Formats: sequence, structure tokens, C-alpha cells
Amino acid sequence: MLVLSAGDKLELQKIVKKHPNWRVRERAQSVLLLAEGKSCQDVAERQGLTLQTVSATRRRWIEGGLDGLPDRARSGAPPKVSAADRERLTQWAREAPLSLPALQARHEQAGGTPVHLNTLSSVLKRAGFVWKRTRHCLKKSETRWHLTKLNKILPS
Repeated sequence: MLVLSAGDKLELQKIVKKHPNWRVRERAQSVLLLAEGKSCQDVAERQGLTLQTVSATRRRWIEGGLDGLPDRARSGAPPKVSAADRERLTQWAREAPLSLPALQARHEQAGGTPVHLNTLSSVLKRAGFVWKRTRHCLKKSETRWHLTKLNKILPS
């Protein structure tokens, strides 16, 4: 049985209700159930988890408390764009609306590492930028209008 302080219990209840990551919410719920005196096997059956998952959550809670709930860092490829370059790219995008190829050219002229347009796009999306394709003409095409007009004249 885990013993929780009142503050930890309140924080875990907030996490269960509002945390954006479902894994963290699930782990917080497991900790709360373990603190109620349920066994790891009972919690696993109730939540539809394996015994090993609940045991690992319990162990991570004991070792790290609230810091043990989120996923740990995983290995993988290093980021293609450094933090300084990301900051500079987002600043440029805020200052003037540039197309991705123009932003890519400016980035490379400033001495940044060469990156693909898709990488730049994902960097800007993570920074909260949204864009839509440019629409060159706002009026409907004549053929669509013509078909619409014919449909009104001819009965179905």
C-alpha cells in the first residue's frame, strides 16, 4: 500500500482529470488505486493493464513521486534544428510572412544547417504557426456556375 500526502493526492486527482497525456493520467489513476490499498493485481485487472505495468508505475512513484509519472526520455536521432535556430526561424516568421522556400534560403544564408522544407514546416507548426494555401481567384468557375444554373432549370 502506498501512503500519499494530502497534496500529492490532490495533485494526482487533478492529473487524472486534466493532464493532456493519457499515459500520465493512467499512471496517476494507478497510484491512486494503490494508495487505496488495492494490490497490483487488482489495479491491473481494473484498468486492463499487465501486472508488470502496474508494478513499474508503483516503483517509479516510490523512486520519483510526481516526476516519475511522465515518460522518460527515449533514444533517437538528435534534433535536426537546434534550439537557437528554432528561435531564429520563429522570430523571422513572426516578423514577415515568408514562404517556406524563402525561409529556408534565409536560414541557410545565415549559416544554419541545411534542412528539408518538411522539417521547417514541422518546426513552425510546433511553434504554433498555421497557414493555408493561397487562393488566387475568389469567384466560381463558369462551368460550375453553368452546371448549377442548368440544374435549376432542368427538373430532377
